[in-house]
Amino acid sequence: MSTSTVQVIAKQSRVTARQLSSTTESQRNLALSKMAESLAAVKQQILEINAQEVTKAKENGQSAAMIKRLSIDDKVFQYMLDRLRKVAQRPDPINRILEGHTNPAGLKVYKKSVSLGVIGIIYESRPNVTTDAAGVCIKSGNAVILRGGSESLQTNTLLTDAMIKGAVDAGLPQHAIQIIRTPGHEAVGELLKMDEYVDVLIPRGGKELIRRIAGGTKIPVIKHYDGICHLYLAEDADLVQAVDLAINSKCQSVQVCNALETLLVDKKCAEKMLPQLQTAFEAKNIELRGCVETQKLIQGISLATEEDWHTEYLAPILSVKIVSGIEAAIDHINKYGSGHTDGIVTQDLNKAQIFEQQVDSASVLINASTRLSGGGDYGLGSVVGISTDKLHARGPVGPDELTTYKWVAYGNGHLRK
Repeated sequence: MSTSTVQVIAKQSRVTARQLSSTTESQRNLALSKMAESLAAVKQQILEINAQEVTKAKENGQSAAMIKRLSIDDKVFQYMLDRLRKVAQRPDPINRILEGHTNPAGLKVYKKSVSLGVIGIIYESRPNVTTDAAGVCIKSGNAVILRGGSESLQTNTLLTDAMIKGAVDAGLPQHAIQIIRTPGHEAVGELLKMDEYVDVLIPRGGKELIRRIAGGTKIPVIKHYDGICHLYLAEDADLVQAVDLAINSKCQSVQVCNALETLLVDKKCAEKMLPQLQTAFEAKNIELRGCVETQKLIQGISLATEEDWHTEYLAPILSVKIVSGIEAAIDHINKYGSGHTDGIVTQDLNKAQIFEQQVDSASVLINASTRLSGGGDYGLGSVVGISTDKLHARGPVGPDELTTYKWVAYGNGHLRK
């Protein structure tokens, strides 16, 4: 794809973003419904093409985790449709009056939510990002440029073309949803230069991809590098609940960014907790790596190194550390965590509040699995990723997070004196 072609796409998106800013909530919700209908109509073709790409990925030696992220089956396809329909049910994120007043001279001043404009989504392997990103951007009145990985190019193109048809059938501009249709890094490099036309980039994938995007553009980037997620079992944690939450946090899906990577156990309950945790994790084929104190209480595990505390495994490996109280747990999390998702298991409301207030993460969970941090369980419908940044968006990035605001003033010939 030539530079001029990428530039044409970016220019078309810029023009379309202005048109989308005048659409109504009902128009955008109808588009989301039509997008889901259009996808359902070509389901079989999508599944067949995806199966071919999965086979090719296996032949090329891709990891089991990559294959899982790449694959679409009936359940995943229905999930994709459901997310489009759920995001349509969300309140309209734009044209909301956020605050306002009439000043003493009679000037009416207010602040309203507006779309960001043009969003570029650069991602790897997961075709559901294609539908999630398009859904969130349309709901929030943004034009979107999609650039998926080459391993799922045909699947992503089919998904996009179906959604374009649905959006156009609902009366939205033709270029509200666009996709870069060629493999290779050249087109991505050109997209990174389009700061004149693109307002925000959101990379989804490994931290090397995210670093490359963030370091290679002047366009603002919403991102997270790692999901080094912790769960702290306080001294008063209920044993059964603690084991259940630790197992679910780690094992429900080990290859995702909100899976548990480090388990912190209070020294006052460690002797009671750790043997049962070891049994439960061994039943799930999870390799444990523990601190010296942990090794004294459970046998046959490797010593956790400094590197382990810094590692997002995305694999059936878990590091375990015994800590001396809640302050030590918080210190460890704030030192080694990535600001993504961290949790506490406790029956003490005061401990829960201290943990929630002092842990510097986008999501903090009390007596709940870390796997619950995300758009679906937070009631956002579709999201386009998780942000561990602090400026603009933090945590799940849904329709509300793809808005900004403008100040508007209505006068009657008012002059500055």
